[in-house]
Amino acid sequence: MTVTGAPRTGVTLRLLDKADKEIVKLDRAVLGAFYKFQHEFRRNPGAGGFDLKQLEGHDRLWSARVNREWRALMLRLGGDDWLLVSIKHRSHVHENLDRLNYGINHITGAIEYVDLQVVEEGVLRRELAPPAAPVPAPSPAPDLPPEPAQDERLFDAYTDGQLADLGVAEPLIPIVRKLTTDDELLGLAEYAPRHTGEVLLRLRDGVPYDAVMEQVTAPVAVTEPEQNLDINDWQAAVDRSQTVVITDDESLQSILEEGDFGRWKIFLHPTQERLVHRRYSGPARVGGGPGTGKTIVALHRVCHLVRELPPGRTKPVLLTTFSRNLAADLRGRLLSLGGPDVLARVDIVHVDQLATRIVSESAPGNANRRIDDTAALREWRELLVEAGETRWSAEFLSDEWNQVILGQAATSRSDYFAARRAGRGRSVTRAERASIWQLAERFTQRLEIKGLETHRQVAERAAQLQMARKARIDRQSEEREGRGGMDNLQTEAGSGARLRYRYRHIVVDEAQDLSAAHWKMLRAMVPSAPDDIFLVGDTHQRIYDNQVTLGSLGVHIRGRSSRLTLSYRTTREILHDAIRVLGGADYDDLDGSADTLAGYRSVLHGLNPLLRGARSWDEEMDFIVEQLRAWHDVPRESTAICVPTNDMVTQLADRLTRRGITPTEITQDGPRSEQGVHIGTMYRFKGLEYRCLIIAGVAEGLLPRATVDAWERTDPSRHQRELQRARSLLFVAATRARDALAITWHGEPSRFLAPLLPTRGV
Repeated sequence: MTVTGAPRTGVTLRLLDKADKEIVKLDRAVLGAFYKFQHEFRRNPGAGGFDLKQLEGHDRLWSARVNREWRALMLRLGGDDWLLVSIKHRSHVHENLDRLNYGINHITGAIEYVDLQVVEEGVLRRELAPPAAPVPAPSPAPDLPPEPAQDERLFDAYTDGQLADLGVAEPLIPIVRKLTTDDELLGLAEYAPRHTGEVLLRLRDGVPYDAVMEQVTAPVAVTEPEQNLDINDWQAAVDRSQTVVITDDESLQSILEEGDFGRWKIFLHPTQERLVHRRYSGPARVGGGPGTGKTIVALHRVCHLVRELPPGRTKPVLLTTFSRNLAADLRGRLLSLGGPDVLARVDIVHVDQLATRIVSESAPGNANRRIDDTAALREWRELLVEAGETRWSAEFLSDEWNQVILGQAATSRSDYFAARRAGRGRSVTRAERASIWQLAERFTQRLEIKGLETHRQVAERAAQLQMARKARIDRQSEEREGRGGMDNLQTEAGSGARLRYRYRHIVVDEAQDLSAAHWKMLRAMVPSAPDDIFLVGDTHQRIYDNQVTLGSLGVHIRGRSSRLTLSYRTTREILHDAIRVLGGADYDDLDGSADTLAGYRSVLHGLNPLLRGARSWDEEMDFIVEQLRAWHDVPRESTAICVPTNDMVTQLADRLTRRGITPTEITQDGPRSEQGVHIGTMYRFKGLEYRCLIIAGVAEGLLPRATVDAWERTDPSRHQRELQRARSLLFVAATRARDALAITWHGEPSRFLAPLLPTRGV
């Protein structure tokens, strides 16, 4: 049967989740043809050039010509409502038609499409090309179940009925029965409907059957009034499916060309969807490894909170993070996701800028210059030289001042004597505390005389100002209640104004890198109420020495903490090596307990990371040029190089320019230009992602810094913290790569690479 006819209006073309994964792999010429196809198809699906035909043996599956070689497979949902499910070469369209399976899931009520032939060939009969060097079988991620014996099936403990009741796509159950390795399971998750993949991965991770039913299936199961759902009502199923109505060319371009962000603007995972729309009784936290969509969840959460607001022109929602370039990135993403109407109700500012704003409001004439921790450390060193003080190092005093004196708001000698020093490693006597306090006072005076102040000082001052404001608000509220709800028009020194909290909701991205002062400030900016604070972060990615316990700062997340475990950005080959870099170090969960990457997996498959050593930095830069040229088919702006120091950024940019490759440096405000290979220090790469990435200079003495080991005998606690920060920095850098990762060094490779080198034969 062929559809022909005059142009018609009201044609709807939808895209099934995961069909975009096929489309994006097409070469540029075919992708261009597809753009034209979907545009013209929406205008008139009956045009003769599409050769629209119903496939033999199928009542709903049709094919349409994209170009001479490629055809689109679509389900006709009813009338002129179409769902695109796959793109196939014309030579494969009519093969194994009986293996193309589609229907409505009897548990979730969602539309599902599976090419059983592709799944079996891609999962059970996959023959990978041998690697360039011998690579042993990957070890499982921390705390994952061991691989089963050769003849043991992964899901023998569950009946077909149990799997079906959890919502596993029934046509896939026979294939599920054959799975024996985690690699096969992850391969299946790549092809299977999202719900099926999540159910199977949770079961494999050891989550009890009843818990999977409660946490994964029940939230997306058909609701009570629809228990007897009609599995032939495809129009009703559309609203329960992970599909998108393509109403303009820009929507499709966003999905196909913006990477994971473009997909997540449309295809939010059901687990993420629940976190976005859930009502929390207080502060809530979402954790998870890199690429699990934490930032996407935060952005969707912001959109949800804004849409729940009453009409107005104020900005009652704060979206904040720890750095300027990340705040700029969040602003661009939120505009893309929610549009100008959402952006108009949100205050987007990095946390130090917010603290500066608070302090400036209190002291508008303050002209002090802000300095970072590195500049402050120089001031400490100069003070010690001038004072002839040799008992303490500048690093120790800087940490004591930041973590104990500022961290606990000690404003007097007696405050400091009473301050806790847990986690500081070295204990100090009462007499030593007196000496340290004297030096701290001299340091503060030194900064004041020079017109300087640190960001940490500003953050602590802002926290105290906000806490005082909160106390006045609470006092006003109590007085108002005492008057039967009537306002006192003489409040606020006769101004007639009633103090209000600055925000109704606060959303924090990269929460692990905020300090105690930041959290005290934020807690005082929003009333304690449902949905007050929503934070996302991963302490394995902490790159600053800000270890806090949120509960002690009034941000109580117990019982409202969730984890995302599936990475949609980083391949499992890259993820495997990145996790090994972390070693066996312990990480906290921001609330006094241990954090873990247990169950953290990738559903993507790719190449093993490349590791290569050089004799000198000059030779290593030549290796980098060589690798960039090998990635000639990848847009330059989709490739990046991160290095340990600013000097290396400058030298590398010069080398690339002389070799005809355009570089663009990543600054605190983001990339200087939209074109060219991105280059920056590892700290600049937090929150970013690239198709191809080189981590250069991963050498002993650079990562970790040569000075770190000086702490091993004098301050073992700090030594361990510094090593952990360096490991986390490398972990963050490695997981910025989507498709390909190369790690290079000159001289002796970093000790953190030791677990990886034997696997590459280097």
